Amino acid sequence: MEYMNMNIVNLKNHNGINEAWVQNIIAENPNLLGLGDVELLQLERKQPRAGRLDFLFRELNGNRIYEIELQLGKTDESHIIRTIEYWDIERKRYPQYEHVAVIIAENITSRFLNVISLFNGNIPIIALQMSAIQIENKIGLHFVKVLDESLMKEIDDEIETVHQPTDRGFWEATASKETVSLADSILNLIKKCDDGYNLKYNKHYIGLEKSGISNNFIFFKPKKRLINAMFKMESDPEFEEQMETASLDYEHKNALYTLKLNQDDLIDRHEIIESLVQRAYQYFIK
Repeated sequence: MEYMNMNIVNLKNHNGINEAWVQNIIAENPNLLGLGDVELLQLERKQPRAGRLDFLFRELNGNRIYEIELQLGKTDESHIIRTIEYWDIERKRYPQYEHVAVIIAENITSRFLNVISLFNGNIPIIALQMSAIQIENKIGLHFVKVLDESLMKEIDDEIETVHQPTDRGFWEATASKETVSLADSILNLIKKCDDGYNLKYNKHYIGLEKSGISNNFIFFKPKKRLINAMFKMESDPEFEEQMETASLDYEHKNALYTLKLNQDDLIDRHEIIESLVQRAYQYFIK
């Protein structure tokens, strides 16, 4: 076996190679990343008020979307923040998918790993360390996962616990038949938007499903005397004025409206609740 000398190239300081060159190589050869069978949905995907996402990849035989940011050289704070911001934008845009943030850099620093550990598994993130290897006048790219399955396993275990299935009887005993029936009333409003949705009873909340797939753009947590109805959508100050005029008890946090509703609300404030359902549905499908 004959030995061939290889040189590790610093792409950030390379005169003939830039980030666009690396992007094109990855776009044409996504298998290099080691993420399985994926397809490129969009390159340089424009984000609202937040620049451009380098890559948006989709799993061919699964339900996973990868938001990928590339950086030549070492990771830095702005790279981390940008990656997480783009991941958050896309997961809100398409909540029916499982979203994973991916950072690619030539040097994944220990400081980066320390920062990621602060998230305690709340953000599914993969870090790929990229090496450029030169042999004679040719350059190859090699990617190694330095952060992946251990963090993802913690997240999967957490999700499995939260989504443990139950049935309607569990919620009628935990809360009350009257408050669980309020979820039925809101479901009837959802069916005006799309008749395919049904309630899905989980241990910690009542969600929505369509054709066996969870799509929780609205979900519920019944209590003894009222129901907390959660609507996934960005804040709308004009609509909030209408809710305040109608004396609805609500709050908005982390792109989520939470309304505390009772039977009287569903009767006396039917129109505004129906309008909120329609807005949440439109926000979900856009």
